[in-house]
Amino acid sequence: MIFDDRAIDWLADLLADAARAEIMPRFRRLGEGDVRQKTSAADLVTEADVNAERLITARLRERYPSAVIVGEEACSDNPALLAGLGDAELAFVIDPVDGTFNFASGVPLFGVMLGVVVNGETIAGIIHDPIGKDWLIGAKGAGSHIRHAHGALEKVRVAARVPISQMTGAVSWQYLKEPERSRLARNQTKALSQFGYRCAAHEYRLLASGHAHFVVYNKLMPWDHLAGVLIHKEAGGHAARIDGSAYRPSHVDGGLLVAPDKQSWDELRRELWAD
Repeated sequence: MIFDDRAIDWLADLLADAARAEIMPRFRRLGEGDVRQKTSAADLVTEADVNAERLITARLRERYPSAVIVGEEACSDNPALLAGLGDAELAFVIDPVDGTFNFASGVPLFGVMLGVVVNGETIAGIIHDPIGKDWLIGAKGAGSHIRHAHGALEKVRVAARVPISQMTGAVSWQYLKEPERSRLARNQTKALSQFGYRCAAHEYRLLASGHAHFVVYNKLMPWDHLAGVLIHKEAGGHAARIDGSAYRPSHVDGGLLVAPDKQSWDELRRELWAD
């Protein structure tokens, strides 16, 4: 079955179904053995992640049997699943619980993310908030909107350009190495204020809806960023890897700087990395 944008509502409802069935019943109810470490104490997986991804994957395979499906937890077990994402005729990229550390800690800042890739290009992104019961949805050429639980659509737009001294932003520290880590920590004080949600789903929502200005990420796994970057772009924003090159679904390194527009991106790149 060929993907078209009429399927976006179906996909949005699928993410909500997974949240209702597998995620929310476990929120603040995780038992012993329901949480495991992957690479560190800050990199966790729960039974909610695993079961939500299984549900979403199964439904996608029923509707799109020939599509490539790349889920975070499946890739944790089999990294080879990432191969071919950039060339796939149709692919879906799933983050079943983005912000797992928050979820496992009982903090209500987490989301379900899905990106749609066609011939190596991200064409749609959906971020579902199981707590707020709404969706942030972007489609190539159609802008980005919040779909509220009652069905209304609200168009979103990135923040207007301001000097870095008036910007609010975030730098993801955990995967940065020295001396870049200290340089960015020092230079982030040039901005007005900072945030750190430990949840890309809500950070991209903050940016796309104009309530903050920038983020810097170092680790680029597609389930964390494809949906958010597409939504942000359709809301008028600009994102690129740290060297200025375009961010593609196949990229897993090179860092990412997300800003309201190209001029803001250039200023942030110059000021945050200044010696």
